[in-house]
Amino acid sequence: MNFRSKKLTGDWTLDMEACRFPAAGPLRFPFDPVSEKWSIGRPSNLRFCSSASAELRLFGNGDNQGTQNRMFILGLGFVGEFVAQDLVNQGWIVSGTCTNVSKKARLEKLGFNVHLFDAIEPKLEVINILNQHTHLLISIPPMKDIGDPMLQHAELLRKKLNNQHLQWLCYLSTTSVYGDCGGAWVDENYEPNPESELAKLRLAAEEGWLSLGHDVGVASHIFRLGGIYGPGRSAIDTIIKQGSLSDVQRGRSLKKYTARIHVSDICNALNESIRKPYPGRIYNIVDDDPAPRTQVFSFAHKLINEKWGSEIKKRDENESFSLKLKGEKRVVNTRMKNELGVKLIHPSYKSGLQTISDQMHHL
Repeated sequence: MNFRSKKLTGDWTLDMEACRFPAAGPLRFPFDPVSEKWSIGRPSNLRFCSSASAELRLFGNGDNQGTQNRMFILGLGFVGEFVAQDLVNQGWIVSGTCTNVSKKARLEKLGFNVHLFDAIEPKLEVINILNQHTHLLISIPPMKDIGDPMLQHAELLRKKLNNQHLQWLCYLSTTSVYGDCGGAWVDENYEPNPESELAKLRLAAEEGWLSLGHDVGVASHIFRLGGIYGPGRSAIDTIIKQGSLSDVQRGRSLKKYTARIHVSDICNALNESIRKPYPGRIYNIVDDDPAPRTQVFSFAHKLINEKWGSEIKKRDENESFSLKLKGEKRVVNTRMKNELGVKLIHPSYKSGLQTISDQMHHL
């Protein structure tokens, strides 16, 4: 089985006007997931190309050696945006999708231009654009009664992606595919036993993307993510917003163990996978501390009180709740560390929440 994992060679020039990149000047973003520092102002000088004709006008010029890395991100959500910013900071060309007009407008206010993505009938234009990229990240959840929206078109994808460009792909899945393991330590060799319909669809999507990658000769990977948190999406933010907890959130309070991962460490793991691809490999992407939600919220309250006093009322994470939520497991990240060489930026929720608190200047 011969997977293409070597760097592409060739001479390429980017049509700067077509893709609306600035002629000069540093790229700046609100948040850098690697240094974990906020920059001033919005990323006004970054534009993701938004049409097939202007997406990536690449052509040989005979002058320069080497090839620009080009990532396409299916799903510029919370994780997708962080990954895009991280890669562009490294000099990548990045394109992506969003799901609706209102989200597209929000992303455009941040300085991004993206493709609208219809899960039922994705435009052929989007699939054609995938053909022009060296890397593909799939960050879209499955849909009830549909499954993975792109894998509906698996045969078309096999034809389009069977080319000399694409060399790496990764599907972002979830540790929920393991199901309830009775609190056992779970590594990637543990037999998945998804309980919910969405978790079952996740497992099917994993198999679908691995199969597609195998068929087109691309180094494909699965990342099973723990609960994702980061700036704007953390226990601290939940406490400050003071909104009502959903049934799922309240149910999580009953769990003894919760796998989680800071978004900067997702970027961290993706960077290492791109540098050291292992075709067909599955990785648990979690930190070292599967602590219960109540413990995490207690620490978040402590940080808030230290910084702002008692302005925020403490939330009762032990409020009564009738639904028994299953899914107990402690997820092992040894493969991620040993094979990819990932050194976690935030090995525990304490480090991650402390950094988020330090970066917040007002309630």
